[in-house]
Amino acid sequence: MFFKKKNKIKALEITDTSFNELIQETDEPILIDFWANWCGPCKIIGPVIDELAREYEGRAVVGKVNVEVNPNLQRHFGVKSIPTLMLIHRGELKQRFAGMVTKPDLQNLLEHYIAEGETSDEEE
Repeated sequence: MFFKKKNKIKALEITDTSFNELIQETDEPILIDFWANWCGPCKIIGPVIDELAREYEGRAVVGKVNVEVNPNLQRHFGVKSIPTLMLIHRGELKQRFAGMVTKPDLQNLLEHYIAEGETSDEEE
């Protein structure tokens, strides 16, 4: 009665092997969190990333890359500090942030690129 049942949706695990397929298969904005288990700030932003995955399901892809398990993506994007957040839209890196970013800022970023995608779809 007092406990809400939590939605089980979490951020998508993105790997060195799944990244290219993901980029090619979606026109939705993709927010990626580069993180590691030992990273304190990553533990703080991790639940926010999961919340965004639930809130934007079907409108954006929200995922996480564990840099310890996926070194090729870390090298490809030149990630030197974590957490690093990146927004990719239509195969192109649009935004990159190192360190903590607030949930409202991430929501605004996602909304911007979702709206941009809707606008360009209408023009076609």
